[in-house]
Amino acid sequence: MNVGLAVWLGGRALPRAPGRIWPALAEAATIGALFGTPVAAALVISEVLASQETRGLLWDNLFAPLTAATAGSLTVALIDHPSFDLNLPSIGRPGWSDLLAAIVVASAGALLGMCAVRAFPYVHGAFRRLRHPMLMLPAGGIVLGGLAALGGHLTLFKGLDEIAELAHDPDGWSAGEFAVMTVVKLGALLVAASCGFRGGRIFPAVFVGTALGLCAHALVSGVHPSVGVSAGVLGVLLAITRQGWISLFVAAVLVASPGIIALLCVASLPAWLLVTGRPQMQLRQDGTSLR
Repeated sequence: MNVGLAVWLGGRALPRAPGRIWPALAEAATIGALFGTPVAAALVISEVLASQETRGLLWDNLFAPLTAATAGSLTVALIDHPSFDLNLPSIGRPGWSDLLAAIVVASAGALLGMCAVRAFPYVHGAFRRLRHPMLMLPAGGIVLGGLAALGGHLTLFKGLDEIAELAHDPDGWSAGEFAVMTVVKLGALLVAASCGFRGGRIFPAVFVGTALGLCAHALVSGVHPSVGVSAGVLGVLLAITRQGWISLFVAAVLVASPGIIALLCVASLPAWLLVTGRPQMQLRQDGTSLR
């Protein structure tokens, strides 16, 4: 009944819209209401759409990689018991203020990440003028050392252990100190990627988003630290990686609170609109940005 009504009303309200869109939207809304989370709906609809494109079941293609990933995760879980949960205060039942905070912080994170993306070709070009790796790498190391002296020891390394230290005491630094760490870490990520240092971008970007979210909490006490951190991480990762599922997953896994997922899905919409179709943090051979 729900799907039928949605198709009938949608066809009358927007007759020029493709007819196939209304059943998909209605089914997604129904599944989201049924489970109380948008994640199941997104996964189900993704599988349906992918199977239509590939003329096969998405699960057939995912089964083997999923089995390998399961074996890897279980092995690590049994041996090391890893956890990305930052032990931030639980938000409980999200409110309207949490929704507004998530949207604003995620959008700010996306804009901040895009600043690094826009600067990437120019910084990379500046290091390329040195023409030799043994000149580029020491020059980059000097810049990174200067940034570390400015930002403090927490801005060093990939940032995974350091975000745990930040989250352990969300009120232990001022908004200005969080802002400095945010900018310094983003600058370090940009320099390391430009001068030839090899390494991932996800964990440094997670640190940037965490510091940004805690800065928002320090500036506005009404911004819950869990909401600020997860939304900040979401926005920065969307800009740096353009990987929607990865960004949502990492942002959600940092905060052990089921209610955060719906907030992040809403906050991802304006953040994604700010980054999609724009230059990526990848370069062609001629030094121009991919889109």
